[in-house]
Amino acid sequence: MYAILDIETTGGKFNEEGITEIAIHKFDGQKVVDKFISLVNPEKEIQPFVVKLTGINSKMLRTAPKFYEVAKRIIEITEDTVIVAHNAQFDYRILRTEFRRLGYNFERKTLCTVDLSKLLLPDAESYSLGKLVRSLGIPVSDRHRANGDALATVKLFKLLLAKDSEKVIIKDTIRKETQGELSEKQLDIIRDLPNETGVFYMHNKDGDIIHLSKTSDIKKRVNQIFTKTNDKFKKLAKETKKVTYELTGNELVAILKEHQELLKIRPKYSTIPKKRMYSHAICTAIDENGYMKLKIEPYRECKEPLALFNGVFSAKNYRYKITKEFELCEKLNGISEARSNCSGYDEGTCLGACINKENVAEYNKRVIAAVSKNNIKGNKVLVIDKGREIGEQSAILLKNGSLVGVGFYDLNHQINNIHILESIITPMNGTRDANYLIESYLRKKRVVKILELND
Repeated sequence: MYAILDIETTGGKFNEEGITEIAIHKFDGQKVVDKFISLVNPEKEIQPFVVKLTGINSKMLRTAPKFYEVAKRIIEITEDTVIVAHNAQFDYRILRTEFRRLGYNFERKTLCTVDLSKLLLPDAESYSLGKLVRSLGIPVSDRHRANGDALATVKLFKLLLAKDSEKVIIKDTIRKETQGELSEKQLDIIRDLPNETGVFYMHNKDGDIIHLSKTSDIKKRVNQIFTKTNDKFKKLAKETKKVTYELTGNELVAILKEHQELLKIRPKYSTIPKKRMYSHAICTAIDENGYMKLKIEPYRECKEPLALFNGVFSAKNYRYKITKEFELCEKLNGISEARSNCSGYDEGTCLGACINKENVAEYNKRVIAAVSKNNIKGNKVLVIDKGREIGEQSAILLKNGSLVGVGFYDLNHQINNIHILESIITPMNGTRDANYLIESYLRKKRVVKILELND
């Protein structure tokens, strides 16, 4: 017997969410034999993005029963069943958390239709519930409402049962009662971690770091590691006795710290970066008429690389982007889809003003501006971004295009003295890979500002 369910929550911090709606369909493998559907008053605010997604707001829940009022019915309808849900780990955790608040230990076996779908429908383009059921021709209504999603999961599960002709996969996929749940020791570790950006370190009983990683949400990422089911993460979770962390305030500082420390510490459960993270570069060349053009070359063949990339595809994408942004000649830069009709250079097609022999210098200025957009190759450059708390900013210092180090400073103090700045910087190795990580980040995301400093 199965209890196929879906839960909508308030959103918010990990293990602080509340249930706003629940739908449970008791399924005997052929048909639904019982069901329970109810809004639930979570006695807390609902996150605005959740209201927008589900349409459930606080006004709708004022007269709804509180969780303790529906808890007995949930226990009864799920008794002696296997809980089935799309991403069952989430729904089961939420249920157990709510029951734990009531002092009751709620335990059931679980089955996840995401896991089953990956095994039985390996060619699916997506395993999100909405996209998956649409691709299978399963009708779904009231998307992101508990009953609509629960009914879609019932229909999906029936299809998966029919596909599991050997009946082996379902037997192997049913998890043990406590699998996917955290131990008391792991709950204690998770409880003290922040939902913030930084680098975390997992230590064994001797205090050695056995895994480290950057993340935008330390608590969430550590919880994911503790509940993963492949062998590597099971061993990591078992060996972890303590988790420490360092907040960075922003992703770029976290990326640099992770890279430097992985190479230095080399934890046994972490993936160590390659010796060289980039393979290609954008370079400039001058054609026979004096015009600058952007070429993509293997890194070793580029005398003065202006930007580094991990492959030809990403290099072409970036060249296309800056060609459009700075109105450069598409044909000169090897963009085959250039279609504008303008007379000018080599009967070429150009974006914006056409190139001709009278504006070589003006055109070349635009090329230089384009390739200098995320340039960190100045004498002394400071990349400034958010800090770890209000009133603080981070500073990444580079000299002659190489990383010097990272530091944090108070916004109430002007950082206009290079000697003071250098005194608060934590040194880092200025490698090509570090430059590549900084340039790649700046191409994709914004920072507060980039300053070129004078001595």
